Amino acid sequence: MINLGNRTALVTGGASGIGAACARALAAAGARVTIADLDGAGAQKLASELDGTAWQVDLTDTAALAEAKLDVDILVNNAGIQHVSPIESFDPAKFHTIMTLMVEAPFLLIRAALPAMYERGFGRIVNISSVHGLRASEFKSAYVTAKHGLEGLSKVTALEGGPRGVTSNCVNPGYVHTPLVEKQIADQAKAHGIPESEVIEKIMLTESAIKRLLEPAEVADLVLWLCGPTAAMVTGASYTMDGGWSAR
Repeated sequence: MINLGNRTALVTGGASGIGAACARALAAAGARVTIADLDGAGAQKLASELDGTAWQVDLTDTAALAEAKLDVDILVNNAGIQHVSPIESFDPAKFHTIMTLMVEAPFLLIRAALPAMYERGFGRIVNISSVHGLRASEFKSAYVTAKHGLEGLSKVTALEGGPRGVTSNCVNPGYVHTPLVEKQIADQAKAHGIPESEVIEKIMLTESAIKRLLEPAEVADLVLWLCGPTAAMVTGASYTMDGGWSAR
Protein backbone atom coordinates (compact mmCIF):
# COMPACT_ATOMS: atom_id res chain seq x y z
CA MET A 1 0.00 0.00 0.00
CA ILE A 2 1.26 3.46 -0.91
CA ASN A 3 0.96 5.90 1.97
CA LEU A 4 0.57 9.56 1.01
CA GLY A 5 -0.48 10.75 4.44
CA ASN A 6 0.52 14.38 5.06
CA ARG A 7 0.90 14.96 1.31
CA THR A 8 -1.20 17.45 -0.65
CA ALA A 9 -2.22 16.98 -4.27
CA LEU A 10 -3.80 19.06 -7.03
CA VAL A 11 -5.53 17.32 -9.94
CA THR A 12 -6.67 19.38 -12.92
CA GLY A 13 -9.71 18.25 -14.86
CA GLY A 14 -10.46 16.39 -11.66
CA ALA A 15 -14.25 16.41 -11.72
CA SER A 16 -14.63 13.46 -14.09
CA GLY A 17 -12.86 10.78 -16.11
CA ILE A 18 -9.17 10.14 -15.52
CA GLY A 19 -8.86 13.16 -13.24
CA ALA A 20 -11.59 11.95 -10.90
CA ALA A 21 -10.05 8.47 -10.79
CA CYS A 22 -6.67 10.01 -9.91
CA ALA A 23 -8.23 12.16 -7.20
CA ARG A 24 -9.91 9.11 -5.68
CA ALA A 25 -6.72 7.04 -5.77
CA LEU A 26 -4.61 9.77 -4.19
CA ALA A 27 -7.21 10.46 -1.50
CA ALA A 28 -7.50 6.74 -0.71
CA ALA A 29 -3.72 6.73 -0.15
CA GLY A 30 -4.08 9.53 2.39
CA ALA A 31 -3.38 12.67 0.36
CA ARG A 32 -5.40 15.83 0.82
CA VAL A 33 -6.67 16.48 -2.69
CA THR A 34 -7.75 19.64 -4.45
CA ILE A 35 -9.94 19.03 -7.49
CA ALA A 36 -9.48 21.77 -10.07
CA ASP A 37 -12.03 21.97 -12.86
CA LEU A 38 -14.04 24.40 -14.94
CA ASP A 39 -17.07 22.45 -13.72
CA GLY A 40 -17.28 23.90 -10.24
CA ALA A 41 -20.31 21.88 -9.20
CA GLY A 42 -18.68 18.63 -10.30
CA ALA A 43 -15.45 19.52 -8.54
CA GLN A 44 -17.33 20.38 -5.33
CA LYS A 45 -19.32 17.15 -5.43
CA LEU A 46 -16.18 15.02 -5.67
CA ALA A 47 -14.31 17.14 -3.14
CA SER A 48 -17.12 16.59 -0.65
CA GLU A 49 -16.94 12.84 -1.27
CA LEU A 50 -13.18 12.78 -0.69
CA ASP A 51 -13.03 15.35 2.12
CA GLY A 52 -10.96 17.47 -0.23
CA THR A 53 -11.11 20.96 -1.73
CA ALA A 54 -12.69 22.20 -4.94
CA TRP A 55 -11.10 24.86 -7.13
CA GLN A 56 -13.29 26.14 -9.94
CA VAL A 57 -10.80 27.50 -12.44
CA ASP A 58 -10.58 28.39 -16.11
CA LEU A 59 -7.15 27.08 -17.07
CA THR A 60 -7.19 29.09 -20.27
CA ASP A 61 -7.03 32.27 -18.15
CA THR A 62 -3.25 32.31 -18.34
CA ALA A 63 -2.93 35.83 -16.93
CA ALA A 64 -4.39 34.62 -13.64
CA LEU A 65 -2.30 31.43 -13.64
CA ALA A 66 0.87 33.47 -14.20
CA GLU A 67 0.29 35.06 -10.78
CA ALA A 68 -0.58 31.81 -9.00
CA LYS A 69 1.42 30.25 -6.17
CA LEU A 70 0.76 26.59 -5.41
CA ASP A 71 1.75 24.89 -2.19
CA VAL A 72 1.29 21.21 -3.07
CA ASP A 73 3.41 18.08 -2.99
CA ILE A 74 1.79 16.44 -6.01
CA LEU A 75 0.57 18.03 -9.24
CA VAL A 76 -1.38 15.99 -11.78
CA ASN A 77 -1.81 17.88 -15.06
CA ASN A 78 -4.78 16.11 -16.56
CA ALA A 79 -7.19 18.70 -18.00
CA GLY A 80 -7.70 18.45 -21.73
CA ILE A 81 -10.12 18.66 -24.62
CA GLN A 82 -10.24 17.18 -28.10
CA HIS A 83 -11.24 18.43 -31.53
CA VAL A 84 -11.33 16.26 -34.65
CA SER A 85 -10.95 17.99 -38.02
CA PRO A 86 -8.70 17.98 -41.10
CA ILE A 87 -5.94 20.58 -40.90
CA GLU A 88 -7.28 22.65 -43.79
CA SER A 89 -10.60 23.20 -42.00
CA PHE A 90 -9.30 23.18 -38.41
CA ASP A 91 -10.53 26.29 -36.58
CA PRO A 92 -7.44 28.34 -35.61
CA ALA A 93 -9.19 29.57 -32.46
CA LYS A 94 -9.82 25.98 -31.38
CA PHE A 95 -6.18 25.11 -32.06
CA HIS A 96 -5.08 28.03 -29.88
CA THR A 97 -7.42 27.03 -27.06
CA ILE A 98 -6.08 23.48 -27.03
CA MET A 99 -2.48 24.72 -26.93
CA THR A 100 -3.34 27.07 -24.07
CA LEU A 101 -5.16 24.48 -21.99
CA MET A 102 -2.86 21.53 -22.62
CA VAL A 103 0.62 23.09 -22.85
CA GLU A 104 0.68 26.62 -21.47
CA ALA A 105 -1.51 25.90 -18.44
CA PRO A 106 0.60 22.90 -17.33
CA PHE A 107 3.72 25.07 -17.69
CA LEU A 108 2.20 27.80 -15.53
CA LEU A 109 1.01 25.33 -12.89
CA ILE A 110 4.41 23.65 -12.74
CA ARG A 111 6.01 27.09 -12.50
CA ALA A 112 3.66 27.94 -9.62
CA ALA A 113 4.26 24.66 -7.77
CA LEU A 114 8.03 24.24 -8.03
CA PRO A 115 9.15 26.82 -5.43
CA ALA A 116 7.30 25.11 -2.56
CA MET A 117 8.37 21.68 -3.82
CA TYR A 118 11.98 22.83 -3.93
CA GLU A 119 11.72 24.26 -0.43
CA ARG A 120 10.53 20.89 0.92
CA GLY A 121 12.90 18.85 -1.24
CA PHE A 122 9.99 16.76 -2.50
CA GLY A 123 7.60 16.93 -5.41
CA ARG A 124 5.77 14.67 -7.81
CA ILE A 125 4.53 16.03 -11.13
CA VAL A 126 2.53 13.65 -13.30
CA ASN A 127 1.43 14.82 -16.72
CA ILE A 128 -1.41 12.89 -18.30
CA SER A 129 -0.16 12.70 -21.86
CA SER A 130 -1.37 10.14 -24.39
CA VAL A 131 -0.14 7.63 -26.90
CA HIS A 132 -0.60 10.71 -29.11
CA GLY A 133 2.32 12.26 -27.27
CA LEU A 134 4.43 9.60 -28.98
CA ARG A 135 2.45 8.83 -32.15
CA ALA A 136 0.19 10.76 -34.50
CA SER A 137 -3.27 10.21 -35.93
CA GLU A 138 -5.07 11.99 -38.72
CA PHE A 139 -7.47 14.85 -37.93
CA LYS A 140 -6.03 15.58 -34.47
CA SER A 141 -3.38 18.19 -35.26
CA ALA A 142 -3.94 20.29 -32.13
CA TYR A 143 -4.21 17.41 -29.67
CA VAL A 144 -1.16 15.59 -31.05
CA THR A 145 0.87 18.80 -31.10
CA ALA A 146 -0.14 19.65 -27.53
CA LYS A 147 0.70 16.21 -26.18
CA HIS A 148 4.09 16.25 -27.88
CA GLY A 149 4.70 19.64 -26.28
CA LEU A 150 3.67 18.31 -22.87
CA GLU A 151 6.21 15.49 -23.26
CA GLY A 152 8.98 18.03 -23.77
CA LEU A 153 7.85 20.16 -20.84
CA SER A 154 7.80 17.10 -18.60
CA LYS A 155 11.36 16.13 -19.53
CA VAL A 156 12.75 19.62 -18.95
CA THR A 157 10.98 19.72 -15.58
CA ALA A 158 12.55 16.35 -14.73
CA LEU A 159 16.05 17.63 -15.50
CA GLU A 160 15.62 20.83 -13.52
CA GLY A 161 13.73 19.26 -10.62
CA GLY A 162 15.67 16.04 -10.17
CA PRO A 163 18.55 17.47 -8.13
CA ARG A 164 16.00 19.12 -5.81
CA GLY A 165 13.78 16.13 -5.08
CA VAL A 166 11.12 16.71 -7.73
CA THR A 167 10.21 14.09 -10.32
CA SER A 168 8.23 14.68 -13.51
CA ASN A 169 6.77 11.96 -15.67
CA CYS A 170 4.16 11.38 -18.36
CA VAL A 171 1.49 8.71 -18.41
CA ASN A 172 0.51 7.80 -21.96
CA PRO A 173 -2.85 6.00 -22.22
CA GLY A 174 -4.48 4.85 -25.38
CA TYR A 175 -8.23 5.33 -25.56
CA VAL A 176 -9.80 5.50 -22.11
CA HIS A 177 -13.47 4.97 -21.30
CA THR A 178 -14.21 8.63 -20.50
CA PRO A 179 -16.67 11.32 -21.66
CA LEU A 180 -13.88 12.82 -23.80
CA VAL A 181 -13.59 9.61 -25.81
CA GLU A 182 -17.35 9.10 -25.99
CA LYS A 183 -17.71 12.55 -27.56
CA GLN A 184 -15.15 11.69 -30.24
CA ILE A 185 -17.07 8.79 -31.74
CA ALA A 186 -19.47 10.90 -33.85
CA ASP A 187 -16.67 13.22 -34.98
CA GLN A 188 -14.45 10.28 -35.96
CA ALA A 189 -17.29 8.63 -37.86
CA LYS A 190 -17.85 11.82 -39.84
CA ALA A 191 -14.14 12.41 -40.51
CA HIS A 192 -13.54 8.84 -41.70
CA GLY A 193 -16.88 8.30 -43.44
CA ILE A 194 -17.89 5.22 -41.43
CA PRO A 195 -20.79 4.38 -39.08
CA GLU A 196 -20.40 5.31 -35.42
CA SER A 197 -20.72 1.63 -34.49
CA GLU A 198 -17.43 0.90 -36.28
CA VAL A 199 -15.32 3.70 -34.80
CA ILE A 200 -13.95 1.94 -31.70
CA GLU A 201 -12.80 -1.20 -33.52
CA LYS A 202 -11.75 0.25 -36.88
CA ILE A 203 -10.31 3.61 -35.78
CA MET A 204 -9.61 3.80 -32.07
CA LEU A 205 -8.27 0.30 -31.46
CA THR A 206 -6.93 -0.62 -34.87
CA GLU A 207 -3.29 -0.36 -33.70
CA SER A 208 -3.79 -1.97 -30.29
CA ALA A 209 -3.01 -5.61 -29.61
CA ILE A 210 -5.53 -5.57 -26.74
CA LYS A 211 -8.93 -4.65 -28.14
CA ARG A 212 -10.62 -2.78 -25.32
CA LEU A 213 -10.78 0.69 -23.84
CA LEU A 214 -8.77 1.45 -20.73
CA GLU A 215 -10.64 2.20 -17.53
CA PRO A 216 -9.79 5.46 -15.68
CA ALA A 217 -8.94 3.53 -12.50
CA GLU A 218 -6.18 1.66 -14.38
CA VAL A 219 -4.55 4.96 -15.32
CA ALA A 220 -4.94 6.20 -11.75
CA ASP A 221 -3.08 3.15 -10.40
CA LEU A 222 0.01 4.10 -12.39
CA VAL A 223 -0.30 7.76 -11.39
CA LEU A 224 -0.48 6.72 -7.74
CA TRP A 225 2.68 4.64 -8.01
CA LEU A 226 4.55 7.53 -9.65
CA CYS A 227 3.60 9.70 -6.67
CA GLY A 228 4.87 7.21 -4.11
CA PRO A 229 8.24 6.69 -2.44
CA THR A 230 9.40 3.75 -4.56
CA ALA A 231 9.23 5.88 -7.71
CA ALA A 232 11.81 8.39 -6.46
CA MET A 233 14.29 7.42 -9.20
CA VAL A 234 11.68 7.47 -11.96
CA THR A 235 11.76 10.82 -13.74
CA GLY A 236 11.72 12.11 -17.29
CA ALA A 237 9.89 8.95 -18.34
CA SER A 238 6.81 8.29 -20.46
CA TYR A 239 4.76 5.25 -19.46
CA THR A 240 2.59 3.85 -22.22
CA MET A 241 -0.72 2.18 -21.38
CA ASP A 242 -1.85 1.65 -24.94
CA GLY A 243 -2.49 -2.06 -25.37
CA GLY A 244 0.60 -2.40 -27.54
CA TRP A 245 -0.18 0.47 -29.96
CA SER A 246 3.26 2.10 -29.67
CA ALA A 247 5.04 -1.28 -29.97
CA ARG A 248 4.42 -1.14 -33.74
